Amino acid sequence: MQAVQLTDTNGPDGLRLVDIPEPAAGTDAVIVDLHAAGVSFPDLLQTSGAYQVVRPLPFVPGVEGAGTVRSAPVGSGLTPGQRVAVLATGGAWQQTVAVDVNSVFPLPDSVSLSAGAGFLMNYLTVHFALDERARYRAGDTVLVHGAAGGIGVAALQVAAALGLETIAVVSTDAKAEVARANRATHTVPVDGFKDRVLELTGGRGVDIVLDPVGGDRFTDSLRSLAPNGRVVVLGFTGGEIPTVKVNRLLLRNTSVVGAGWGEYVRTFPDYPARQWAQLEPLLRTGALQVPEPTLHPMTSAADALLALAHRSATGKVALSLRS
Repeated sequence: MQAVQLTDTNGPDGLRLVDIPEPAAGTDAVIVDLHAAGVSFPDLLQTSGAYQVVRPLPFVPGVEGAGTVRSAPVGSGLTPGQRVAVLATGGAWQQTVAVDVNSVFPLPDSVSLSAGAGFLMNYLTVHFALDERARYRAGDTVLVHGAAGGIGVAALQVAAALGLETIAVVSTDAKAEVARANRATHTVPVDGFKDRVLELTGGRGVDIVLDPVGGDRFTDSLRSLAPNGRVVVLGFTGGEIPTVKVNRLLLRNTSVVGAGWGEYVRTFPDYPARQWAQLEPLLRTGALQVPEPTLHPMTSAADALLALAHRSATGKVALSLRS
């Protein structure tokens, strides 16, 4: 089968399309023929050895994908031909994977295989950020940075499904259109976003800020919070890791929390299944929507990562694994 491997940590140029053996069916493994695989910012970091988890070279990047079950253990509840999304910690940028039964999630008919390929990482991360870390309440308003990117779109969609109002921070008119198409309640430009947020909220501020960007906008995110507000740190796609003057938190009774979903799952392996139990009914009814990703062929895996690096991508990016 074909796979994309990272053979050198010199960035996306270190990726190669190779032929490797298919995984052997095991008594405990589910064998899934993948249709597509998600591309995420941690994949980009791994190509330069900058991610917190360092894997020995060569390895297959990617953690999420979607396809159809080829075979499954007896008693797993899975059947050949069933459409599923998977978490493949051994690498998803390959045409067939062997995964643990607890890492397989049956897709409802409302979600295509290409959309399902890029669903798990971003949507489960955002759900974790809102539910477990920010402890959202009915009536909360959520400010979303990077709202036209993969995490941002997922944040807008999950918040909408949970009945929360959103304010999307965007850098261009085109990205504002993407945010509105993904159910943003309001959009504001990144320049001067704090003043616009306070205007929209009658001076109160927002209850939750979801920030995958970091950088120099972080202080104004703190200033945009209502009393008891929470900034949730999701990443640093802006490059700079900001610092916090904690007196701001004291004076306004606000907080800053991290949302490292992957690390949380390593500690609590059953957590994705618990999340799926909450999200799958929303997917099935259409309350939670998953837009189609921008698909790149396997031969253009480097270009897919560069779209994330240059912040030119809108929505989710994925690799098509079948011609």
